[in-house]
Amino acid sequence: MNVIETSIPGVLVLEPRVFKDARGYFFESFSQREFDEKVVPLIGHRINFVQDNESMSSYGVMRGLHYQRMPYTQTKLVRCVKGAVLDVAVDIRKGSPTFGQHVAVELTEENHLQFLVPRGFAHGFAVLSETAVFQYKCDEFYHPEADAGISIQDASLGIDWRIPVQDAILSDKDLRHSCLKDLTSFDFDINDKLY
Repeated sequence: MNVIETSIPGVLVLEPRVFKDARGYFFESFSQREFDEKVVPLIGHRINFVQDNESMSSYGVMRGLHYQRMPYTQTKLVRCVKGAVLDVAVDIRKGSPTFGQHVAVELTEENHLQFLVPRGFAHGFAVLSETAVFQYKCDEFYHPEADAGISIQDASLGIDWRIPVQDAILSDKDLRHSCLKDLTSFDFDINDKLY
């Protein structure tokens, strides 16, 4: 596994070693041992994933930007197993030098990349292919009472979603999210221990 650092510390792209032959391909999608050896030194702590999720969406669907409020914040390790998505992590840690900045990466069934979205970040994606199957691991269980989000349509974030946002297919819940400037419930200091 190759670990690629991004413009925001702790937000990482994981590139597996893929073995291809006439039959198809094989790769380890997750190894706790290799994750601990290669990722933990970069983020400074161990992650214990406790829940796996999967969604299927059609072209133009945008999901997010989701997060869970304290004390149920989540780290996510995400990948696209069918189709293609543009995946985005937005730093919402007030006090962080990268507050409001984002990292975007295209995840596809061909590139097999995975994206590590730390606690303190809102997460979302846009489906670029006809359909997409999206999987992700979380290090905290889902808590509906802590469910929150930021509007994908927030122009201040400067995200190029690669599809027209006005044509995006959004859930009623995602349409109700407020903009980053109105965020009041996620007040971390950069020095706070988020894990």
